[in-house]
Amino acid sequence: MKRKSHIGTKIMAFLTLAIILLAGCQASPSASAPQASAVAPQPSASASEPSVVTSSAPETSAPEASAGDPIQATEPSSQAGQGGELKASYSTEPTTWDPYLSEGADVRSILFNIYEGLVKPSSNGDLVPAVAESYEISSDATTYTFTLRKDGKFSDGSVLDSADVVYSLNRAKELELSSALKSVSGIEASGSNQVVITLSEPDVDFLPYLTLAILPEGVDLANDPVGTGPFILESYAAEEEIVLGRNPYYWNEGHPHLDKVTLRKTASVEATVMALQAGTIDIASLTLENYGLIDKTKFNFTERGSASVQQLNLNNIKEPFTDPKVRQAISYAVNVQEIIDLANGGLGSKAGTPVIPGLSAYYDETLESSYPTDIEKAKSLLAEAGKGEGFAFDITVPSNYAVHVNTAQIISQQLQKINVTANIVQVDWATWLSQVYQGRDFEATIISIDGSVLSPGSFLSRYVSTSGSNFFNYSSETYDTLYAEAQKELDLAKRVSLYKDLQKLLSADAANVYIQDIKTYVALSNVFEGYEDYPLYVTDFSTIKLK
Repeated sequence: MKRKSHIGTKIMAFLTLAIILLAGCQASPSASAPQASAVAPQPSASASEPSVVTSSAPETSAPEASAGDPIQATEPSSQAGQGGELKASYSTEPTTWDPYLSEGADVRSILFNIYEGLVKPSSNGDLVPAVAESYEISSDATTYTFTLRKDGKFSDGSVLDSADVVYSLNRAKELELSSALKSVSGIEASGSNQVVITLSEPDVDFLPYLTLAILPEGVDLANDPVGTGPFILESYAAEEEIVLGRNPYYWNEGHPHLDKVTLRKTASVEATVMALQAGTIDIASLTLENYGLIDKTKFNFTERGSASVQQLNLNNIKEPFTDPKVRQAISYAVNVQEIIDLANGGLGSKAGTPVIPGLSAYYDETLESSYPTDIEKAKSLLAEAGKGEGFAFDITVPSNYAVHVNTAQIISQQLQKINVTANIVQVDWATWLSQVYQGRDFEATIISIDGSVLSPGSFLSRYVSTSGSNFFNYSSETYDTLYAEAQKELDLAKRVSLYKDLQKLLSADAANVYIQDIKTYVALSNVFEGYEDYPLYVTDFSTIKLK
């Protein structure tokens, strides 16, 4: 079936790496804005008791259209609370609209509104049916069966069936988007509306990975996103704006409420704040400092966390960071609370591990005190490592994220106390992606790292030695074995214990310096309502509406 493009302006995709990163935590509801509260997703019945689990959602209707009809903008809604335009901002330029090839935080947050998986996260941390209307998990957690929505359609009006799901999951597996997909031994269609996924070994945490987008085959998704989410991409002007329009074929009746979301490119935090003050955007994420500049009578505010961990990432194969004692010394010298206070106005939660504090069922909060600031201890460890006279290294940091640049400057000053010189090298975002993340050509870097799904494995899997996301080159046979054991464990209590053991191992090895889950305020013009926080880095425009 030939599908017609509905996008006026095309872009060229130059990045072919799936990135599970949060680019930063500064003032906009995009890559530089943290987007989730510290709501803790609790283990579900399917995780704790590996019996057959069925989940379903009520059916909803969608507008009729013949397969392949081009999308046209819908007429503005006249219903109460429906219609209108929300103006937002973004700071990092998209590289591709293909959700499997570009997951930088800005575009990934936007794509949440265009694409959906078999299931999707809710604002309270649960996983709810999306493309699928129900699912069942076998008692041994090796077979996942999904029943698709009747008359499901993509945003171009074409029919969605089981073949699209099989195609999507096979593509994700071939691209190795997640280590969780390695255990998939079979993906089979059972008729037109059912898909059976078979795993080679039990994995009770597999369901969260099925939030990955279901795609149509034969579409140039890099330039022409066709999904099942609440919005379509109406237009895109590079370095200027992104316009999202209502998807008339969306399955969730009554959503989205808005007719349009227009995201305008802002070059800096200051520009975003000025746009908010001037009324040219309606929603933005603010630091404590910027929060004080905004007229409180015109906006409603929500405090939220970033659903990510800001980290000083140390390249474990670069001297002198090959020595755990050197990494431990750096950890003792870094004063986390000072960073929270100075770099982000006190808005932040200490994070002693790469798992976000919001995943409270799995997060080991005791590790927050593993490395209390201790300059003498740091000097002693450096002496034991043969670096008692100190050394110098570079911290490469993306220049477009002020909070990370500021953090680098504070850490540089802190390390002077142990005779270590940290030179700050600022690069643009594209260079950071290609050089640091993709090329692993760096000594140290500061970035916030999130998880792609609601699972501790999403944060911990990148430390497996063979992981393509292990850009800091951590390697431990003990860790690899322990992680594999955790993925197979059916008993919830035992699995939680294993995940905490993994965090303890990373802490003891000082794989990286875990700083904070950065918090901000979200300002929303008081002519709108319905903003919801998520325990993931996403911006859900479908819930926002005019009062």
